Amino acid sequence: MSIINVILTGGVGSRLWPLSRKSRPKQYLPIFDGETLFQKTVLRNAGICEKVMVVGNCDNYELSRKDLAAAGVADYVEIIEASPRNTAAAIAFAAFAAQPTDILFVTPSDHLISATKDYQLSVARGIELAREGYIVTFGLKPARPETGFGYIEANGEEVKGFREKPNMETAEEFLKNGNFFWNSGMFCFQAGVYLDELNSFEPTLYTASKTAFQAAEDGKLGLELSMKIPSISVDYAVMEKTKKIKVVQSHFSWSDMGSFESIYSYLKKKGHPVDQNGNMVYGLNVHTEFVGLRNTIFIYTDDAVLILKKNKAQDVKKVFEKLEQVKSRLIE
Repeated sequence: MSIINVILTGGVGSRLWPLSRKSRPKQYLPIFDGETLFQKTVLRNAGICEKVMVVGNCDNYELSRKDLAAAGVADYVEIIEASPRNTAAAIAFAAFAAQPTDILFVTPSDHLISATKDYQLSVARGIELAREGYIVTFGLKPARPETGFGYIEANGEEVKGFREKPNMETAEEFLKNGNFFWNSGMFCFQAGVYLDELNSFEPTLYTASKTAFQAAEDGKLGLELSMKIPSISVDYAVMEKTKKIKVVQSHFSWSDMGSFESIYSYLKKKGHPVDQNGNMVYGLNVHTEFVGLRNTIFIYTDDAVLILKKNKAQDVKKVFEKLEQVKSRLIE
């Protein structure tokens, strides 16, 4: 039995446009102390897991390889999807590539986490529960009412339910109640247990994923078989249905770095300049003044400029989607 860090590298990071593009999603941006979020994920879990397995796609696997080489990691398993089919299938591929009793510690590649003792204790507890045959999710104690995350309602390690991203009023109520936790998107379980549950709840997805995986060549899946796999998240496919679910209530520092609000907070803590009204410039080494504006972020790249109010950071995705509709090169 091995403990394997399964790193999911899908996702474009559309809320971080124009920094994040299809050719270099947010997890590969070297703006976090000179490292990428992908590299930080690999290195953070190196002391916990014995093996690394990267599930990527045909658009980003070379970026993963480059980051792994720069981090000094040469020994890893690589699974390359022909087309993203969401997290239930991505995790299934990893499970098929492992032994049934191997413990998979599944992590996104684009989260910023402090590898403190709290983190290590939480993961150790997750692995312990996984050894007992449970499917484990990690819930983060919320630091604020947040509308950008899903929530887990818990009673100790028992999961009472999953909640979608709430409105502000509901998020404030969750915070007051004290038994709601941010859904971290991290999971831990034995490969065989996950596959059994997936087959039980989503047999079509299970079978199509297995067929595509078995036909893969050198870790690369074919497009025709991949497109027959239903695109369903692991939350919907397994987590919200299984009776084997447990949650580890966690208190480590965590951010999904999913918006410029998160980037703003990170850069500010690192000493990036912010004026007296909370305005920030990133990517431009030209003196900039903000008049009559507060909490505004100015993002500059060689071919695009984004100006936004910090509290509207989630709306950047709409800009990305608009550019995608007109097939703009600005998102490539």
